[in-house]
Amino acid sequence: MQDAQLSALNAQLQKRILVLDGAMGTMLQRYKFEEEDYRGERFKDWEHPVKGNNDLLSLTQPQAIEEVHKKYLEAGADIIETNTFSGTTIAMADYHMEDLVYELNYESAKIARKACDEYTAKNPDKPRFVAGSIGPTNRTASLSPDVNDPGYRAITFEELRVAYKQQCEALLDGGSDILLVETIFDTLNAKAALFAIDELQDERGIKIPIMVSGTITDASGRTLSGQTAEAFLISVSHLNLLSVGFNCALGADQLTPYLETLAHNSEFYVSAYPNAGLPNAFGKYDETPEDMARQIKEYVEKGLINIIGGCCGTTPEHIKAIADLVEQYPPRKLKEFV
Repeated sequence: MQDAQLSALNAQLQKRILVLDGAMGTMLQRYKFEEEDYRGERFKDWEHPVKGNNDLLSLTQPQAIEEVHKKYLEAGADIIETNTFSGTTIAMADYHMEDLVYELNYESAKIARKACDEYTAKNPDKPRFVAGSIGPTNRTASLSPDVNDPGYRAITFEELRVAYKQQCEALLDGGSDILLVETIFDTLNAKAALFAIDELQDERGIKIPIMVSGTITDASGRTLSGQTAEAFLISVSHLNLLSVGFNCALGADQLTPYLETLAHNSEFYVSAYPNAGLPNAFGKYDETPEDMARQIKEYVEKGLINIIGGCCGTTPEHIKAIADLVEQYPPRKLKEFV
């Protein structure tokens, strides 16, 4: 099954620009879930607050997660991300739910798999794929959280590797086609995830399509840990990746020059899923689907991308506008470097 899905994925990427889904968190806010909704029956007596733990909703409100996936599939998404952005023991420690990590990732992948299979069955010419979402955790291996002790680190590479490996095993077991290491603000964290995935490739004797997506944090054009777009690309290019790209932090128009750097220097497919503009004073995203599609038009006219979607503030309406736009354009052609 793995080989068949990989072949299907590569075949689609060579033919057209693939569409990634939009924001899960933005959609879940519409449900206005409260503490008791997050807890459900199973966790009603949990000793610690759990509101805000969106990954937990895969266990307590699975119908909502499936509904969000289907809305994005209906809008034209080819790739659906699992609801596992915080699915490591490191991030789950905030809720004292480290022991649930395997189950959270496994069940989240199963929900996404079911939705994708349903839509692939409806239209076999447009196969849908599950991307296991691997967030950056809330720790950084490169920077000290204590300004008075610059040599201090709150996490080690080995701790990250172990945590990421557990998450990746569950995502694969649950039916993920792709592993997506995303919203990378510290490339050393990402390297730990990539090391863990490479171990799994060896142990299981499979080739795992890996998407890597960094985050340019501001107008400096650098990640939080200080890398330029080109340095980021060089840092992750030791593995045979499916794609490299950027997501989050910036709106579509601000992301263009950094995508140009990737497109002109990478032998991998290039992905982008920007925010719906920059947040307003209330933390909301105001960019309309039409605004966002108009800005993304520059990407496709310049031949910069192979995979496109949306991050914070994007909805199925945004994804539909993007999908309608990109179907009129060919994908970026891969460069061959000697």
